[in-house]
Amino acid sequence: MSSAHKSPLLRLHRPLVWVAVSMAVFALVSAVGIVVDDRILVGVPIWTKPFKFSVSLLAYTLSLAWMISLLPRGRRVAWWAGTVVAATSAAEMVLITVQVIRGKRSHFNHATPFDDALFQIMGISILMLWLAALVIAILLLRAKILDRAMAWAVRLSSLIALAGAGLGFLMVRPTPEQLAVENSPIIGAHAVGVPDGGPSMPLTGWASNGGDLRIPHFFGMHALQLIPLLLLVLAALAPRFARLADERVRLRLTLTASAAYTAAFVLLTWQALRGQALFAPDGATLAGAGAIVLLGGAAAALSLRGASPSPTPSSPPSPSSPTPAPALSEEEITR
Repeated sequence: MSSAHKSPLLRLHRPLVWVAVSMAVFALVSAVGIVVDDRILVGVPIWTKPFKFSVSLLAYTLSLAWMISLLPRGRRVAWWAGTVVAATSAAEMVLITVQVIRGKRSHFNHATPFDDALFQIMGISILMLWLAALVIAILLLRAKILDRAMAWAVRLSSLIALAGAGLGFLMVRPTPEQLAVENSPIIGAHAVGVPDGGPSMPLTGWASNGGDLRIPHFFGMHALQLIPLLLLVLAALAPRFARLADERVRLRLTLTASAAYTAAFVLLTWQALRGQALFAPDGATLAGAGAIVLLGGAAAALSLRGASPSPTPSSPPSPSSPTPAPALSEEEITR
């Protein structure tokens, strides 16, 4: 049976699905670790990092497996790229867990040759993951997906996710405090303007007294789920709201949501780089957020107003009227 005739579940990228299943197991193990292991590392329970990473990678790998299944062409290249993402994601989680068991930091740790080697391997694996995700994003940009709204939801969300993942490379830069110390055992940080391990938000562990690059990093990467999910909600509501039944309206709303999401991602990045806590925005940040809300709301309203009126029943054609020829399917056109 060709891949085109497989059921949707069978078309999913299997290595990514298996990694997603393993991430679900990792999440459960990490949750138990948070409860039973009282060790604290960088201001939070030591099993917090593997728990957050496993939940995030669970959503990421499943989304990517589904997106690869949408590709009508280039599936072999996409399969290999997806397999690279699967392998590097699994390697990342294994190395993080090894360091948790040892009671050591996994990221930015150069304290010993072994710690340094593990972090270098993690850095190489993340770079390979990012490049493989870039290949998949390019294939999605070139793919002919029948539903235009879904096509753009998938394309734009994959590009935003790439930008979000790319913020991880900013975190490896040494802070001014680290540069002032010769042979600093820690090089790089999540927080900006304050040291890692200070006051933090519940569950997420994000800095609450300064900037934190993990916030736009997380927000950007999970565009991969949120934007397509918005479109699925719009499609589910279409039978109840006539305007949403128009594919052009759903497309316009998808483009509007993607633009607003991108603007919010840029704003969160700017806020973090200025060393500003998420819930302590200054006037400039508030003005930017207000502009996104107002412009996004206005664009959404215009998208809905531009909807085609509900179709009215047409009268049967008269005998003298020519009968329109049936539309060709896409399969017939491409023969």
